[in-house]
Amino acid sequence: MNTEESVLEKPQPEPPEDGWQGAIARYFKFAEYKTNLRIETLAGITTFMTMGYILVVNPIILSNAIFLEQSGDLFSQLAVATGISSAIATLCMAFMANYPFALAPGMGTNAFFAFSVVLGLKIDWRLALSCVFVQGLIFMALTFTDVRRLLIKAIPQSLKHATAGGIGLFIAYIGLSGSVKTGGAGLIVGNEVTKTAFGNLSEPNTLMAIAGLLITSAFIVRRVKGALLWGILATALLAWILGVAAWPQGLFALPSMPTDLLGQAIGGLVNLNANNFLDWLAVTFVFLFVDIFDTIGTLTGVGMRAGYIGPDGELPRANKALMADAIGTTAGAVFGTSTVTSYVESVAGVTEGGRTGFTALVVGLLFLVSLFFIPVFQAIPAFATTPTLVIVGAMMMAEAREIRWDDMAETIPAFLTMFMIPLTYSIAEGLAVGFISYPIVKAFQGKAHEVPVGTWAIAGVFVARFVFMTLRFGKA
Repeated sequence: MNTEESVLEKPQPEPPEDGWQGAIARYFKFAEYKTNLRIETLAGITTFMTMGYILVVNPIILSNAIFLEQSGDLFSQLAVATGISSAIATLCMAFMANYPFALAPGMGTNAFFAFSVVLGLKIDWRLALSCVFVQGLIFMALTFTDVRRLLIKAIPQSLKHATAGGIGLFIAYIGLSGSVKTGGAGLIVGNEVTKTAFGNLSEPNTLMAIAGLLITSAFIVRRVKGALLWGILATALLAWILGVAAWPQGLFALPSMPTDLLGQAIGGLVNLNANNFLDWLAVTFVFLFVDIFDTIGTLTGVGMRAGYIGPDGELPRANKALMADAIGTTAGAVFGTSTVTSYVESVAGVTEGGRTGFTALVVGLLFLVSLFFIPVFQAIPAFATTPTLVIVGAMMMAEAREIRWDDMAETIPAFLTMFMIPLTYSIAEGLAVGFISYPIVKAFQGKAHEVPVGTWAIAGVFVARFVFMTLRFGKA
């Protein structure tokens, strides 16, 4: 049996052979992936609902660092830039790679852009955008040279499964640890003594997240179609009715085009000089490195869950998927936002049965349509997505059973990868720790010869990156 088919949902009724539905089915190969138009559409809506928060969160973060001389509406411009860049990248993924992966400006890199690069290093925001733009161009070049596909293949099989499990823990942690001040669940909170602790049950947000988790769990175990999406909507509606979250202040609003941001990434290069060149080069390198391995980690983890990656470790059409990411990053910089990357929330749509680029097509179109309905999406509280993130996280942990737990040389690097991804809040950092530890532990076992040369080389690159980051920025 084909590796992909072995993990897919039960065969669904084939779509009509004639008409526009039949044309869509043939183009996206519904029959091959045992899916249909309804499943793919529902999966796309679910993915969008779990990651739609980026339309609000990304503008909030970047507005700390982008300062307009004109009196434009900065939030709206950033929201539109976020939506357009997400749509471009996701549509490229749909048509170029035929994968259900969605893309948007990455969380973490946007904070690094705002607080470390612009506010910390005092680099002009236009010049910082040029770093993202150049990084995207380099990303394209690496894809053309096949380097990035070989990087995916070089990841040991145990680390592929561990990455999928680590992403599951990561997205669950994101959902549970969101601050109540920003609409999050607050089920996990910071604590000076124990680092983290259980949240405060007197917080309405926390209670709503728990209620939503129970509602969504009921939908899941009762095999309700679209359970994750209905869970989000039910939680939001309950919060609106009970007054925990404010009702939408409107349905429709004309978007403010990012006229003050458009093209600043290219124009920002004129600010490059001998005094800031080293910092500019260092920042470009950091953006490139994090984007490469965040993307590889996400494609690997979600690809394992969807059944795309077989025993040979290859992700079919990997270069096309990576090119979509590179195009998204480059276009995003031109429109005025930080690095665009593949989103771990894509696994929500995969869990709903999405297996083709039509799922990504739906997400991309919803990003464009949402620009006219930002008031509605602003009104969906962050805690409404907590149940979906937790349940999807639990489903992704199933990948951990494929790790050879009886071989400690496989177990230790895999465990470190899974453990570090959520606790460092970075797929790239977790993968780095796993990559470095894997060949070393294998060498201790007397099996260094079993480790491919490519794996040793990537481990060396990660070590060099940690040294560079520590010397340049004072931290890895």
